[in-house]
Amino acid sequence: MNKPGLNSLGFDKAPEETRVVVAMSGGVDSSVAAALLHEQGYDVVGVTLQLFDYGEATSRSKTCCAGQDIHDAKRVAESCGFPHYVLNYESNFRESVIEDFAESYLRGETPIPCVRCNQTVKFRDLLKVARDLGADCMATGHYIERAVDDDTGRSEMRRAADPLKDQSYFLFATTQEQLDFLRFPLGTWEKAATRKEAERLGLRTAHKPDSQDICFVPHGDYAKVVKALRPEAEKPGDIIHIDGRVLGAHEGIIHYTVGQRKGLGIGGGVSDGNTPLYVIRLDAQANAVIVGPKEALGRNIIHIKECNWLDQGLLQEARPVLVKFRSVMQPVAAKVTAAADGRAQIRLEDLHFGISPGQAAVCYDGERLLGGGWIYATETWLEDDAAKDPAADALLS
Repeated sequence: MNKPGLNSLGFDKAPEETRVVVAMSGGVDSSVAAALLHEQGYDVVGVTLQLFDYGEATSRSKTCCAGQDIHDAKRVAESCGFPHYVLNYESNFRESVIEDFAESYLRGETPIPCVRCNQTVKFRDLLKVARDLGADCMATGHYIERAVDDDTGRSEMRRAADPLKDQSYFLFATTQEQLDFLRFPLGTWEKAATRKEAERLGLRTAHKPDSQDICFVPHGDYAKVVKALRPEAEKPGDIIHIDGRVLGAHEGIIHYTVGQRKGLGIGGGVSDGNTPLYVIRLDAQANAVIVGPKEALGRNIIHIKECNWLDQGLLQEARPVLVKFRSVMQPVAAKVTAAADGRAQIRLEDLHFGISPGQAAVCYDGERLLGGGWIYATETWLEDDAAKDPAADALLS
């Protein structure tokens, strides 16, 4: 809630004197955010990033920042009557997001390029553009709530009111400085309300389907993209059981992910009772896919790096948190111990399955986003291990 005298974006001046740059992807969410702020009298400037060659992008379907999306964003701005600019960020996007995506798969990880995009191109490069345009803030159509703590005056990030659309997991790398400059007009909305508002405003994007695929991976064929960027990625190797048996061959570890059960390319009869086998880990150095029974997937220690903490108190002492290591899961109880070198260790209360390096582990205090980091390793530690190994006490403390 804003203090008396402040406008709805938290500034002590009239809306028409408050310039807002709105990041417009061409979808219904950012279209509504821009149109609504313009209707409220704010000095709105729409900006869309072109991330692909325009001719190629027009052939893509249900992606963001592609040819049709740029056209839709521009038409929304024209119909509302505020200026709109298209910025060519193909080289930035390729370097910061696409190349990192390919390298991550070569390391045997399962990357999240949408987080990298928010972390670099959108909330680093685009924020600079917004400041250069003299904006007081930048708004997006993300479903996440921003609030200001009455006692400290610091801006906080909280999970969206609509749990099915909450995007806090993808925004864990947002820094305090960035958050102070950002606004999220739809954070307290449900998706149905957004579409209804788009209809009221007469926006052409009112019934446009949500993006489903990674924007530069049409039809979800990520292996094809990785192979095009890194031809050496499709290198044959062994599929090895955790007991050391070679069970088969693979055509590149990029075709597998931790926790995968189907499509392993292994015949039956290799395990007792013909129980299913899962990918336990990917050994990039040995170019091997390691498989085993589901119980071998259980992990309760997660190691993360490149951490970003909105709550600096996490650097002072270990504390209980709720954590998500997949975007669609419900947060689970854990304890995080953060270090000053940008790494942290998360101890889960229970064993969980299919935690993959390359994903993010994101921590919460109730609804408030505390921050998180990139998973680079996992372990399984039990209380019995602590009794046998004194060093384990430090790990579990």
